[in-house]
Amino acid sequence: MTEFTPLAGLLGGSLIGLSAVLLMGGYGRIAGASGIFAGLLTLSFNTEFGWRFIFIAGVLIGAAVSGLIFFDASSLAFNGGPLTTIAAGLLVGIGTVLGSGCTSGHGICGLSRFSTRSLAATSTFMAVAILTVFLTRHVLGA
Repeated sequence: MTEFTPLAGLLGGSLIGLSAVLLMGGYGRIAGASGIFAGLLTLSFNTEFGWRFIFIAGVLIGAAVSGLIFFDASSLAFNGGPLTTIAAGLLVGIGTVLGSGCTSGHGICGLSRFSTRSLAATSTFMAVAILTVFLTRHVLGA
């Protein structure tokens, strides 16, 4: 998973950018995954629900197809147990609410619109991620 794969990165980044442009052009919406997913949890079956469902289904199907075609998914390892997975999910959810968006909304869409709020949010995401990896790997030895 740590191999340098510029073509895969270029293809993946291009598809993410294309989806953000199509969603903005077609629906006038930011491609913030956490906000799109949260809109599904309301269970209001209106036009908003439809495009949100299609977007999330496309992300999941795209990941599954990519895993089947481009790499051996059995080589992936996840060391977290059920409690750490639940805790991590809750922390990410709380963080997206506090930050008024997620990495896709701020990092991809917000930065491309030169939003200073998104620059601050993305810088915070990255700093906390770097600190978390450093602490878990080098201080806690996990």
